[in-house]
Amino acid sequence: MLQRENAERIKERVGRRVAEVREERGWTQQECAERLDMPLKNLQRIEAGANLTLATLVRLANGLGIAVRELFDDPTTKKARPGRPRKSAATRA
Repeated sequence: MLQRENAERIKERVGRRVAEVREERGWTQQECAERLDMPLKNLQRIEAGANLTLATLVRLANGLGIAVRELFDDPTTKKARPGRPRKSAATRA
């Protein structure tokens, strides 16, 4: 049986993969953002699991030197990223 995908989980996994590949290269977020020619805030949002367009996925893959499909690989690190916790659906309403 095919497992149903959850868009939020996919965005979070892609964000973790971007951070993971960036860290493997030894780049800070600032260095990576400069290499991708994007504002630092955009990269931070992506790594936090923001919604992405196909064009942004291609841009990230090219800038990181990987195939687009590799962004969808499961991250090898399971560590939680520091930062503000996400608001639950109940607190957003």
